[in-house]
Amino acid sequence: MSARVLITGIGAVTPLGVGVDELHDGWLAGRTGIEDGVGACTDFDPTEYMSVKEARRSDRFAQLAIAASTQAVSGAGWDDENPPADPADLGCVIGSGIGGMWTFESQCDVLRDRGPERVSPLAIPLIMGNAAAGLVAMRHGIRGPVFGVMSACASGTHAIGEAARMIRSGEADAVLAGGAEATLTPLAKAAFAAMEATSQTGISRPFDARRDGFVMGEGAGVLVLESEELARARGAKVLGEVLGYASTADAHHLTAPEPTGRPAALAITRALKDAGVLPEDVAYVNAHGTSTPLNDRSETEAIKLALGEHAYHVPVSSTKSAIGHLLGAAGAVEAIATVMALNARVAPPTLGYEEQEEGLDLDYVPDGPRPLEVKGNGHGRAIAISNSFGFGGHNAVVCLGEAS
Repeated sequence: MSARVLITGIGAVTPLGVGVDELHDGWLAGRTGIEDGVGACTDFDPTEYMSVKEARRSDRFAQLAIAASTQAVSGAGWDDENPPADPADLGCVIGSGIGGMWTFESQCDVLRDRGPERVSPLAIPLIMGNAAAGLVAMRHGIRGPVFGVMSACASGTHAIGEAARMIRSGEADAVLAGGAEATLTPLAKAAFAAMEATSQTGISRPFDARRDGFVMGEGAGVLVLESEELARARGAKVLGEVLGYASTADAHHLTAPEPTGRPAALAITRALKDAGVLPEDVAYVNAHGTSTPLNDRSETEAIKLALGEHAYHVPVSSTKSAIGHLLGAAGAVEAIATVMALNARVAPPTLGYEEQEEGLDLDYVPDGPRPLEVKGNGHGRAIAISNSFGFGGHNAVVCLGEAS
């Protein structure tokens, strides 16, 4: 790639707490944000980031996105009153798998119980999948390319990748990119349970032989991506770099992954090619790792196909073991966790992994965090891939590098 895309700010709200340090430190400490079978953001208070009126005019998924973006912008040293570039050259891409589910369900109740005249005139704006992107752009005065991405559990990663492409093409100088989801609602819980996708035990243990489905979570993650020129000109602290990105489709099944892992492996291979790195340059894999029987096996096969023999020598772990599956927010939050792991040069653990299943034979980091080995890859820094695979067969992969 020609133009470099640097990460200068990160923000997150997850079941481990509000802020990126809570995510990173909690995961490394082996703490789980999952309680009673769900990963809820119990520490999040939207009025710490917006007025009560603003909170009423945004669905929970958008509230989470606004909070994460506010953290990221502050960490990047942006001033909304004096933006780092022309607002028309700033962009915003926020992904969500479902959008305003809380609003949808509550307004269905209003319609049924109180009649159509009592339905909120804000119902549609709050439900829209692009509402988070629009509200984040309004918050920070962004007037360049702004849109939402909806590709199920790959949404957050697609948002990061498309934002990076916008910067490389010159369409934007900087972009807020990420994902947000809040679907811990009665209908969503019942629907996922009906399709036997969620864990009956309420335990997330990716790649473990006892895994029985994913644990639903909620949250948001937002990154500030900037062109190298802008970041260097304003003396920004660089947290990492988006080195490469690729996406593919399984074209196989609406919910089940393609079992051989070949389409997902192609996304990994193309992301590495886009980054200009070799499989053996990868020091860490942040797996999609949902704790479902089909995904974890398919993803293991994909990693083996893409990385070859090196797959057996690289640590592979899943953030979902600590926070559950954040659906459309997962890819963004996990990219943030990956950047922090690279800068700390530590491979975080896969919590709950104890029993091996035949064929799932990679290094899933079962015994707690360990130092990353970065040897002679010719790049002089730690490099990782972060995988996201969504319902509909959407595969998205970003290749990330530590700060340099």
